Amino acid sequence: MSQDEHLPVPPSRSTLSEMKTAEDWWAIWCGGLILLVSFGAVWMGRPVNLETIAEAEQTIEIFNPIAQWIDKPGSWKDNPIDAIYKDGPQKIIGILGSFVLIGGLFAIAAGIRQKAAFKFLLAFPAIFLLAAFAYVLSSQSVVKAYNLEYALWALLVGLVISNTIGTPKILNPAILTEFYIKTGLVLLGAEVLMSRLLVLGLPGIFVAWVVTPIVLISTFIFGQKVLKIQSPSLNMVISADMSVCGVSAAIATAAACKAKKEELSLAIGMSLSFTVIMMIVMPAFIKAVGMDEVLGGAWLGGTIDATGAVAAAGAVLGDRALEVAATVKMIQNILIGVTAFGVAIYWVTCVEKDPSGARPNAMEIWYRFPKFVLGFVAASVIFSLLYSKLAGGPELVDAMIGGSTKTIRGWLFCLAFVSIGLQTNFRELAPHLKGGKPLILYACGQTLNLVLTLAMAYLMFRVVFRDQIDQYLP
Repeated sequence: MSQDEHLPVPPSRSTLSEMKTAEDWWAIWCGGLILLVSFGAVWMGRPVNLETIAEAEQTIEIFNPIAQWIDKPGSWKDNPIDAIYKDGPQKIIGILGSFVLIGGLFAIAAGIRQKAAFKFLLAFPAIFLLAAFAYVLSSQSVVKAYNLEYALWALLVGLVISNTIGTPKILNPAILTEFYIKTGLVLLGAEVLMSRLLVLGLPGIFVAWVVTPIVLISTFIFGQKVLKIQSPSLNMVISADMSVCGVSAAIATAAACKAKKEELSLAIGMSLSFTVIMMIVMPAFIKAVGMDEVLGGAWLGGTIDATGAVAAAGAVLGDRALEVAATVKMIQNILIGVTAFGVAIYWVTCVEKDPSGARPNAMEIWYRFPKFVLGFVAASVIFSLLYSKLAGGPELVDAMIGGSTKTIRGWLFCLAFVSIGLQTNFRELAPHLKGGKPLILYACGQTLNLVLTLAMAYLMFRVVFRDQIDQYLP
C-alpha cells in the first residue's frame, strides 16, 4: 500500500459537512424522524386514563393512528392474492402507505444530499414491488411452517434477476443497500430496550459479551495466519458477521474496514445460508438430545445470526426458550457499535500502515466509525428511558413498535436484501471463493462459536445463575 492510500483526513473534511451529506448521518435523520413521528402519534392517541391503567398493571391496547396506514403482505394458503386482499382493501392501503412513506422520505433525503432524487423515484417502485413479492412468497403457510423468512426470498429474488437477465441500470438509483439497512438499524435500536435486557442480566451478558469477541478475534487470526486469506477486510467482515449478529454487524464492520461491496455480499450470502440451516437444524437437535428450554434458548440466541431467525427458532422450543433466546440476541446486538469502533481503531492503527511505520491520522478513527451506530445506541437509550420512566411507558413504546416502526424496519430490511441480490453476481464473487477459504473460515468459526456458546450458556444459565433463572422463568 502506498502512502497515498492511507486516506488521511482532508483539510475540508468535517463532521458538520458529513452530517449534511453522508449516508450514515442521513440514516440517523430518517430513522429518528420515523421514531419521533411514530411515538408522537401514539402519545397523541393515548387513553386519558393511561396512568391509572398502567399503575394498576392491567393489559391495555393503545390506539396507534399510524398503524392503519402502515402494513405488509399477510399470510395465505392457496391464493397469493389473499396476502394483500384477504380482509378487504385495508391491507393494500397499508402497503401503499409504507411505499409512500419510505419512497417519499428517501427521495427527500436524496434531493437534499444532491443525489438523483427524480431517478430514485423512477426506480423505487420496481424495487418495492420486488420486496413485496418476496414478502408474499415468505408468507405462504407451508413456507412459514419451515421458517423460511422474507430475507431469504428477497435475496433470492434479486439474485435470480442479477444472474440471469442482469440488473437493469435504471434501477441503480434505488438500489441503496446500506442506506436501507442502516436506517432500519436505527429503528431497531428502539426495540433493544435496556430494561428488558437486564431481566436476564448477568448470564446473558456473559454468553453474549464474552464468547463473541473471543470467536471474532480467533476467527480473524485463523483466517490470516492459517488460511492466509489475501483480503483482511473480507476476513474481518466474515468474522464479525458470523460471531456478532449477521447482516447488521457485517454492514457496520464493512464500513469500519472499508470492505468492498463484493466482499460484503459474499459474507451476507453465507450468513443467510447458514442461518436458514441453523434455525431449522438446531431446534430439532435440542429437542432430540433433551436439552431444556432455557439452555436451548440461550444457545440459539448466541449463535444464530439474524434476530428474526432467533425468535423463530426459539418459538419452536417454547415460550421460555423464545424469551431467553431473544434477550441474549438483543444483548449481543449491542456489540454492533463496539465491534465497529474496535475494528475502526485496529484498521487505522495496524492494518493501514506502510513499511516506514506511518499510520493514518488519528481522526480517521472517528471518520471511519459508522455513524449510524450512534443512532442505534441513542434510540436504545432514549426509548429505554421512556419505557422505564414514563407513566404507561411500556404500553406506549410497545404500541409504537408493534403498530408502525417494526413494520417499517421490516420493509427497509427487505428492500436491502433485494438490493444485495441485485448487486450480487456469482461470476464476480467467484475469485473470492477460490479455494473455498471463505467458506472454510465461516464453517470453522461457526463451529467454534457453537461449542463456546453452549459451554458458556450451560455454565451461566444452568450452574451459576440457575436458581435465579428458574425463579424468573418457572
